[in-house]
Amino acid sequence: MDTKQILKNVRQIEIRTRGLVNQLFSGEYHSVFKGRGMEFSEVREYQFGDDVRTIDWNVSARFNRPFVKVFEEERELTVMLLVDMSGSQNYGTSEKLKRDVAAELCAVLAFSAIKNNDKVGMIIFTDRIEKFIPPKKGRSHILRIIRDIIAFRPEGAGTSIRAALEYFNHVMKKRSIAFLISDFMDEEYDRPLKIVARKHDLIAVRLHDEREHELPDVGLVKLFDAESGGQRWVDTSLASVRDAYRQTWNDRVRELSRRFLLSNVDSIGIDVRQGYIQPLVEFFRMRERRY
Repeated sequence: MDTKQILKNVRQIEIRTRGLVNQLFSGEYHSVFKGRGMEFSEVREYQFGDDVRTIDWNVSARFNRPFVKVFEEERELTVMLLVDMSGSQNYGTSEKLKRDVAAELCAVLAFSAIKNNDKVGMIIFTDRIEKFIPPKKGRSHILRIIRDIIAFRPEGAGTSIRAALEYFNHVMKKRSIAFLISDFMDEEYDRPLKIVARKHDLIAVRLHDEREHELPDVGLVKLFDAESGGQRWVDTSLASVRDAYRQTWNDRVRELSRRFLLSNVDSIGIDVRQGYIQPLVEFFRMRERRY
């Protein structure tokens, strides 16, 4: 895409996602992701119904009438978007690829964050760390994040979730909210997943396409691996082949669920053909009920 088309796409995503944030997600985000605690704000005179435990005895003694301390939520948080841009993100059997949905998801989450005065940063990764944008506030910063995702052309084709998690843990010293957006076509990242989840609020966002779940009966076809470059012919007319493929996919999904559960990581499953609104709403409601 040329610069003009990129800016047009950024504007379209901003219009679409800011509307969703204003209508659906901003309040949900605020209620689910709390600040780090309560900080002292001011002292005022005691009013009927105030908690007597908040009385400031020093000030009360000085003015010879009761005063209470007022506390406010220490709101400012940092949200980090860890975005997989490996070869498999260029897959999609409807109007949007996985990477397109990832861009809109990042926009929704980022606009929700800045509407609540939080900082947003981003790490783009493949089988290496491709780009790091430090957390900042402001609309122009969010538009830069969206632009960089849309225009991004990766150097690597594979996926290393381990590298992304280890880099994130290295550069982010303070506790953050981290959305790991990927199709999780990778293995061997259990240990960094657990380490990051202990320090940060880590949420795994798994993108998939329902056409990935099983092979159609279309005869002899050549399958191509977008990450390794490997190719092989498969006879999809054989029921045994289709059944084995479906079973492999189901086993992989169950293993992912087990991995997230053991690491104490919440997860959101998003089918790019069905959209992300309902899964996000359900996730926010689940978190709100829990807390």
